[in-house]
Amino acid sequence: MRSDCTVMSKIIKFAKENKSIRAVYMNGSRTNHNAPSDIFRDFDIVYVVEDIKPFRIDKSWINYFGDILIMQEPDLNDKLLGRSVSIDERYAFMMLFSDGIRIDLSFQSISKAKRAILEDKLVLKLLDKDQLLPSLGYPTDIDYHIKKPSEARFTTRCNDFWWCMQNVAKGLWRDEVPYAMEMFNSIIRMHLNEIIDYYIGIEYNFSVASGKMKKYFKRYLPKEYYDRYLATYSDAKADNIWNAIFVACDLFSDLAQTVASNLNFNYNMSEEKAMRSYLVAVMKLDEKSDKIF
Repeated sequence: MRSDCTVMSKIIKFAKENKSIRAVYMNGSRTNHNAPSDIFRDFDIVYVVEDIKPFRIDKSWINYFGDILIMQEPDLNDKLLGRSVSIDERYAFMMLFSDGIRIDLSFQSISKAKRAILEDKLVLKLLDKDQLLPSLGYPTDIDYHIKKPSEARFTTRCNDFWWCMQNVAKGLWRDEVPYAMEMFNSIIRMHLNEIIDYYIGIEYNFSVASGKMKKYFKRYLPKEYYDRYLATYSDAKADNIWNAIFVACDLFSDLAQTVASNLNFNYNMSEEKAMRSYLVAVMKLDEKSDKIF
C-alpha cells in the first residue's frame, strides 16, 4: 500500500504538470482533525479546471494514479438514470486502486469551485496557480456539530418514535419481517439516533459531531449506553426483534427524559406508557386472534 506522502505527491505533481488544472483543494476526513487516521481514509480531492470534458472523455489519465480495482462515476450513473446533472460544472471519479488506496477525485469548473469551496468549512487548499480561490480559515467540522433542538422538534421526534412502534408490532404479528425490520431500522432508529445526538450534544456542549451514519457513537456515549444501543440490532428472528424493540424503548425513554430535563422540555410520558402497553399486548397475541385488547 502506498504511503500518504506518495499519493499526495502524485496528486500535486499531476496538477502542476497539467495546464488545464488551475487549482487543487481537499475536503473530507483528511482535513478533519477529529476524524480517525487509518488505512481506509479516502483522498477527497478537487481539481479546478478550465475544461472538464477532456478528462471525462479520455480517461487514460487515471492510469497515472495506479491500477484500478473498481471505479464509480456517480455523475454518469445519474445521467444514465435520467437525472439532471451539470457535467460541465462538476464531474467525479471515485476510484479504488489495487493496493487499497481510494481517491475520490472531482473536476470542477472555475466558477463552480469558487462557490463550492465556500459551502464546506472542512476544506484545505493545496494549490492555486492563479489565486482564483477565496481565502479560507483553518479546516473545522463545526458545520457538522450536533445542533441543539427546538422543543417542537424534540416533541415531534418523540411522538413519531412511539407512534411508529405500532407499525413494527403489526408487521411482526403478520409475520412480515422485512416490513417490520425496515420500519424499525429506517424510521424508529432514525429517531433514536437523533435523541442520542441530543444527549451527546448536552454532554459535550454541542461542540462535537457524531459522524456520518452515527459512526462516532462509541466515542461519545458511555459504555453502558453504547452497549444498549448495539443491543437494538437484531437478526430476523421474531423473538430477537421483540427484544431489540424493548431495549430501544428503554434506551429512548432514559435518554429522552434526560434531554428534556436538561433543556427544560416536556416529555410526554403518557404516550410512552400507552405504546408500551400496546406493544406488550401485540407481542402476546395469538396468530388467530380477532382483537388486540
